[in-house]
Amino acid sequence: MKCPFCSAADTAVIDTRINDEADMVRRRRRCQLCDKRFTTFERSELNLPQVIKKNESRTPFDRQKLRASLELALRKRPVAVESTDKALCRLEEKILAGGEREISSQAIGELVMNELKKLDTVAYIRYASVYRNFADIDAFSRAIREFSPDEAG
Repeated sequence: MKCPFCSAADTAVIDTRINDEADMVRRRRRCQLCDKRFTTFERSELNLPQVIKKNESRTPFDRQKLRASLELALRKRPVAVESTDKALCRLEEKILAGGEREISSQAIGELVMNELKKLDTVAYIRYASVYRNFADIDAFSRAIREFSPDEAG
């Protein structure tokens, strides 16, 4: 780290502390040339992709929108908050793992449906009915058969 006082490249870390939320590191440094001390802060930077909506507009990825979508589908369902949080983390990890600068809202919707399939059948059908814009009871029936082909008869 370059010294802000004399621009020397040789500085030493003399103290390191992590904040209470464990999302930032504070380092006290001392310049080897001018002997002045200064503080630096480090945070991890996640480059989440832009979301391409159906109308082709782009918007920043918003974790809260994703959470709200999951919670709406899971409303009044017997799914633990921890399970929802884990699903949200898995979704975010999958989106980040793709390494893309942009992702379509449709791709996110498919990822959400896959997670809901694992969590709760009713929540999955609720979400699918809105996401796939079911027009009639036949569309619901097809979705239910798709979810559990062994039980459809």
